[in-house]
Amino acid sequence: MKHKIIFLLTLLLHTAVYSQQNIDRYIPETDPLVLLKLEQWQDLKFGLLMHWGPYSQWGIVESWSICSEDEGWCRRKSENYTDYKKEYENLQKTFNPVHFDPVRWARAAKEAGMKYLVFTTKHHDGFCMFDTKHTDYKITDKKTPFNTNPLANITKEIFDAFRAEGLWTGAYFSKPDWHSEYYWWPNFATPDRNVNYSVNNYPERWEKFVQYTHNQIMELMTDYGKLDILWLDGGWVKKRSDDEVKKAYANMNTEKPARIQNQDIRMDELVKKAREKQPGLIVVDRAVYGKNQNYLTPENTVPGEALPYPWESCIISGGGWSWTAEAKYMSGRKAVHMLVDIVAKGGNLLLNIAPGPDGRWDEGAYKLLEEIGEWLDINSEAIYGTRAIKPYKEGKICYTSKGKNKIFAIYLLEEGEEIPGEISIGGIEIPRGSRIQILGVESKVKWRRSGDYYNITVPKDKIPSCLAFTLKINLMR
Repeated sequence: MKHKIIFLLTLLLHTAVYSQQNIDRYIPETDPLVLLKLEQWQDLKFGLLMHWGPYSQWGIVESWSICSEDEGWCRRKSENYTDYKKEYENLQKTFNPVHFDPVRWARAAKEAGMKYLVFTTKHHDGFCMFDTKHTDYKITDKKTPFNTNPLANITKEIFDAFRAEGLWTGAYFSKPDWHSEYYWWPNFATPDRNVNYSVNNYPERWEKFVQYTHNQIMELMTDYGKLDILWLDGGWVKKRSDDEVKKAYANMNTEKPARIQNQDIRMDELVKKAREKQPGLIVVDRAVYGKNQNYLTPENTVPGEALPYPWESCIISGGGWSWTAEAKYMSGRKAVHMLVDIVAKGGNLLLNIAPGPDGRWDEGAYKLLEEIGEWLDINSEAIYGTRAIKPYKEGKICYTSKGKNKIFAIYLLEEGEEIPGEISIGGIEIPRGSRIQILGVESKVKWRRSGDYYNITVPKDKIPSCLAFTLKINLMR
């Protein structure tokens, strides 16, 4: 364990490779169990994210239309906000996903090569997809028609099914709660996503929200089996010093609003309690600088370079984060190339699939996962358990490494591109006597050095995939 911890700390603090600006965005963990867990998580590479709730019935952008911020992607279909919010909350009374089949989902994820899951136990609207004791705005309440179904406690059923297939489980949980009277107090209007009253003027009300949040998270930590990741969203709910609040106001150049304030839910205390129940728990306090953000989560984007800390790109596979009608899914080629690009830069891919209102995945989602799984069946050695290595990516070739003596060069084939008979790679040193083979091809391949490059003969008629192929380079030391 000591060797592994030293390795991870060295990786995180290796400033020579990356800019100081990036280093400053991350505070390394010190808990040995968490460090070990983080290194294991970095081996997994590929996970599943699922956004699901009553909002899927309307095919909208999750909870966002009940937030009164004026953005084109979350505008309401009604001009009367009060009526719209009531109608939205009444979705609880029609949410009945009778075709919910977590066992099929878990099996499809495993066959696709996914190694962990992050599921939305509660989004910003406050609707709980688990059997919380602290609100009736939940999947198991008598107002929700699905409450009589044997699988009504959806979060528990999903976690159990995915664990049974050997995947890690993670709980997405929204820190803001727009249904809670302790966050959006009906006594005031709700001008934006933030708490709508003065925390300083009403500290007792804010304390009730803090306790509400802690209680719900501790339910998840206590009653839902082994959890590996607590994935917290809503980064505006965070501790702010007086100086940070003043600076935020100054940067707005407008009359001082009440909404920018210290929304401290005592994360240090919460994380300590959570890890007492779940030792080694990875915590992702998204977009909040500090020690409780164990890895960073670029959203719907892939960084242009390797990053100096554990990270994960969360990416929409088709439609939106939540279910949309007639969603078009990315191609298997795009997904595989994205996975390879992310892994070569040292990250993980968290691919989002959104269940529909009836509890089913689109067939397009299953087809996409099948294509990814078929590629990984052949090339998994170049993905799982690997680490980033310079030069990371050169043109169509991405590099990964495993230990001191194995380098993988993954050639990304464009659609319609003919498999080349020879490729040249550079940026790495291949000593004389090293062996090169192509994953999925039994015979060794010929190679020769030409100046600063190595020319490798490709048996193009034997390549087992038209998406990408992998050169496994066994270095002779």
